[in-house]
Amino acid sequence: MNSTNNSRDSLSNSAAAERLARAIKVASGEFSLILVCCDSIPKQQQILKFFKELSSVAIQEIRLSPTDETLYTTITNTIGISHPEALMVHGLESVIAIHQLLISTNLMRDEFRKTFHFPVVLWVNDEVLSQLVWLAPDLKNWAATTIRFDISHSKLIENQALSV
Repeated sequence: MNSTNNSRDSLSNSAAAERLARAIKVASGEFSLILVCCDSIPKQQQILKFFKELSSVAIQEIRLSPTDETLYTTITNTIGISHPEALMVHGLESVIAIHQLLISTNLMRDEFRKTFHFPVVLWVNDEVLSQLVWLAPDLKNWAATTIRFDISHSKLIENQALSV
């Protein structure tokens, strides 16, 4: 039973990685907001490794720090004048002032479209995703369906047991 669940999870995550690669490729050269939801950081790293093997797109990655207050300014300060083929943003779950960051991102959403001529992939967990829906609904509406990478129910229980 456990190997069946792992196999099903692997197929589901593989299909999600392919959807992500396709979304990035389709949006090449223009702004697109792509939301990717994964609640496990180790799983996220595993998926990224697989994704990089799958995709030929050169992706720049940035990690937000807990003290970041705006997404737009953080991105522009980090990438400078370069225009990557795609940008992946990690660390939203670690931002202390996440409400402020999401609200300011929603207000600045038009600047994203004007400035960034590449897809922006925001890695979120379920908590940040629900905050995004409430605090930045206009921004959330720019994204297509959220791409989900789920961990198996048995792994989730195992992870929760380890954190107790």
